[in-house]
Amino acid sequence: MTGVQTCALPIWGEGKDVGLIIHLSASTVLSPDPNDKVMVCTVEEAVRLGADAVSIQVNLGAPTDSRMLRILGAVAKSCRDWGMPLLTMMYTRGEGIANQFDVKYVKHAARVGAELGADIVKVNYTGSPESFQEVVAGCPVPVVIAGGEKMETDEELLTMVFESLTAGGRGVSIGRNIFQHEDPTAIIKAIDLLVHENKSIEEALQLLGK
Repeated sequence: MTGVQTCALPIWGEGKDVGLIIHLSASTVLSPDPNDKVMVCTVEEAVRLGADAVSIQVNLGAPTDSRMLRILGAVAKSCRDWGMPLLTMMYTRGEGIANQFDVKYVKHAARVGAELGADIVKVNYTGSPESFQEVVAGCPVPVVIAGGEKMETDEELLTMVFESLTAGGRGVSIGRNIFQHEDPTAIIKAIDLLVHENKSIEEALQLLGK
């Protein structure tokens, strides 16, 4: 995983209506520490490219998380200067993190991202609406969920999305569970039914012919 990825926020459309979100940080699986994200783009470059927003990833618990937090603070300032919306991908990863989906870690990460200037925070789903509600309640900006590892079934993915929304989540930021899907357009439309039209999991599955 490179960390340079497209980002499906709770805004979906076609053609000119699709927003451009540029991810500013990256690492590779070949790095000595893949959790160490470095800057590969700037807010100013994103402005020149006509971006609608930028994103950046921070891995709390990694040996270099203090440097990543400094970068986040600087990016947030540039975003305020340029009027650029900022999505922060806040994860907890490192030797001291027993379970990166634990609500105590996830809600801490979400709050850190918000307090350092994020307009939207992306975090892992904690596994249940009850626990994820704690994350949302403790974060003063909108929270969206990551898609995580490739899931076995569409129902599993849609259930996670639905549960996060019922807990107060505001949308999704999903990568491989869309671009590795057999029909990326269809799964985006199914997720859109949940996020924007308040449809049920069953209705979303029907759109997929399941």
